[in-house]
Amino acid sequence: MSLEERFLRYVAIDTTSDPTATCFPSTEKQKNLSRLLSDELMALGLVDVEMDEWGYVFATIPSNSPNSNAPTICFCSHVDTAPDCSGTNVKPLVHRSYSGQDIVLPDDTTQRITTERHPYLKEKIGDDIITASGLTLLGADDKAGVAIIMDFAEFIISHPEIIHGNIRILFTPDEEVGRGVEKLDMKKLNADFGYTLDGGPLGDIEDETFSADAMVFNFEGVSAHPGYAKGKMVNAIKLASKFVESLPFSELSPETTKHREGFVHPVSIEGGLEKAQVSFIIRDHVTSKLAQYEDLLNELAQKVVNNFPGASFSSTVSEQYRNMKEILNNYPFVTDYAVLAMEKAGLSPNRSIIRGGTDGSRLSFMGLPCPNIFTGEMAIHSRHEFVSLQDMQKAVSTLVELVQIWEQHDVKHG
Repeated sequence: MSLEERFLRYVAIDTTSDPTATCFPSTEKQKNLSRLLSDELMALGLVDVEMDEWGYVFATIPSNSPNSNAPTICFCSHVDTAPDCSGTNVKPLVHRSYSGQDIVLPDDTTQRITTERHPYLKEKIGDDIITASGLTLLGADDKAGVAIIMDFAEFIISHPEIIHGNIRILFTPDEEVGRGVEKLDMKKLNADFGYTLDGGPLGDIEDETFSADAMVFNFEGVSAHPGYAKGKMVNAIKLASKFVESLPFSELSPETTKHREGFVHPVSIEGGLEKAQVSFIIRDHVTSKLAQYEDLLNELAQKVVNNFPGASFSSTVSEQYRNMKEILNNYPFVTDYAVLAMEKAGLSPNRSIIRGGTDGSRLSFMGLPCPNIFTGEMAIHSRHEFVSLQDMQKAVSTLVELVQIWEQHDVKHG
């Protein structure tokens, strides 16, 4: 199959993950793609191909290098798509030789992908642009990465003249709900360094992410019969609402921050008269700032309950992931080699940051230093999601150059 054919095949498979599920993976249907990928890897002739009980797919392209000390490099992408937008019945469309005009999606003509809203499209005139049909996301996040890795694997297998060390392939479930490597067996993975293929614009190499916590506030009010509540009732819903209303409006929110600025973001509110709960995600590129934001939220919550006798609150914090830069600072060559590979592939590399996280964030702290390489996926988690086929092809070329660079070095890790 061509890269395009692979991608179109993969996005048609519904792999939406579920943030409310307690099982792993969060949706069984993710394994449908994992099984397909496992079968295709075996058909290509890779070895050690396995899909384990959790839905992880492993495979190896054995070294053909005389350098027995060449490190083992892993390429990783996730099979699930975000629950923010429907991933059911995705109908991908290929817009050949994009002209620069608005792309009107046929199943909902109110959905128009424009260069005003998506300036990156201005750089893609002449490319083949792939979108969904208007009712769903496309799934380029991260099936573009999956297709790139599969196309790369086929290319390497069919070109034995390209000298490389051991290459490990890893496909993960549940990245979109923050659990992508929760069950991963690092000994089974058995790699020295890695790269996720989950980035955006052509030439981007990302080695810095947010550090992330989750924080939950539980408010307790005082219940009473509403007909006889005067001077007695304290409504927990109103406590939670006043708390959310007290959040900063001009700073510390996703809609008012950019670059390395952090934020506190309420993602859900629920409850009743006696108890109510507000859930947050806390983000910053400087890990120490998370505690400052959490202290601020506790102060705001305390101010609210101080005005209502009998009311109280409690809060809990749980770590989600940490800035991969804290690890990659010790291994700058991992990013440097990707930059060199892009240059060899004829690209202009752009060192960038992620206002979010990837599987590579947690993998880096689990012993696999793992920056993130571009795929071309844009407008992710939305019905406007699109990808350039030519961007994807350049990513394949980058990986081909990258494994040849690594083969020339003896550095090991772990």
